[in-house]
Amino acid sequence: SIMQEWNEDLDSMEAFVLEGKKFVRLPSEELGIFHNEDCYVFLCRYWVPVELPEDAEEGEEEEELPEEDFKCVVYFWQGRMASNMGWLTFTFSLQKKFESLFGDKLEVVRTHQQQENLKFLSHYKRMFVIRNGKRKLPNAPEEKPSTEFFHLRANGSPIATRCVQIQPCASFLNPRFCYILMVPFDSQDLKGVVYVWIGGLAEHEDAVVAEKIAYKMYQDNYTIQMISEGEEPENFFWVGIGGKKPYDKDANYMKYARLFRCSNEKGYFSVSEKCADFCQDDLADDDVMILDNGEQVFLWVGRKTSDVEIKLAFKSAQVYIQHLRNKQPDRPRKLLLAMKYKEHRKFTKCFHGWGKYKEVME
Repeated sequence: SIMQEWNEDLDSMEAFVLEGKKFVRLPSEELGIFHNEDCYVFLCRYWVPVELPEDAEEGEEEEELPEEDFKCVVYFWQGRMASNMGWLTFTFSLQKKFESLFGDKLEVVRTHQQQENLKFLSHYKRMFVIRNGKRKLPNAPEEKPSTEFFHLRANGSPIATRCVQIQPCASFLNPRFCYILMVPFDSQDLKGVVYVWIGGLAEHEDAVVAEKIAYKMYQDNYTIQMISEGEEPENFFWVGIGGKKPYDKDANYMKYARLFRCSNEKGYFSVSEKCADFCQDDLADDDVMILDNGEQVFLWVGRKTSDVEIKLAFKSAQVYIQHLRNKQPDRPRKLLLAMKYKEHRKFTKCFHGWGKYKEVME
């Protein structure tokens, strides 16, 4: 598989995280756990296969063959809620150091949360966790823990699997997915109970990944239980998640969801599709977006959009719906409007880990 190939090329990965004003090594047990207010740096060293010259004789001396070559890719990862100071700090410190070490073998890739490329994601083998807030510093005082709830989901490809912390609420459950719920206890010897909730329509592989992640995140003094949908205990599952609530019984939107960006920034109007692994931050404030969830087609309007763009995007959405009438006659779509900050749940559920908009000063 492509995930295996990318991991075979990877010779080594060194991880750093920004603590205050400097980058320090990330403890190995935290690899794959990201915080949305932090910045991380990963130095990946890849082997580059060497093409042998055509005329090389079979029996030539070994040492004359060219050495295996390598290249270094530095991924700078920025959480949704982290400021751009981390990037500035990186360009003036660590990046300079790497450039002096690796010269022209170095490539720097700035990466934003949930917009990671597949090669980077593949190195985590689907164990990619995004937590809210800042990471706990090694000597920080213990804080009183609160309930934690995570949603595991793959977008378009199993490689693009992330486990994202969301608000604890039963209405976000869905049989198509697996979730992790940690309910804290007020006791010295037991910190809490962790439920790995397996939806009735979830893939077996997802259940395996969710269980692994739970054991990785909650190592000491937690009890971990796998529960199937429909077998939730009143205590502490429903109590911990804030009570029973009705939730969707399928996730058909996962089969149909497509996001398009309508823009005339190039001087002409164009509509381009985002990749299947889209996220909330792909909604550009100066554009109109078209989201198809398989039942509705939403026209999402940013706050800095021009009237011309809105008119042309509206036209485009109508053409798109007409086109689908021929291609999927059994699924006619309705055209609806989605205003920023007022989006309907049928819109927001298409985005993994939908939350507040990031209002970070660029």
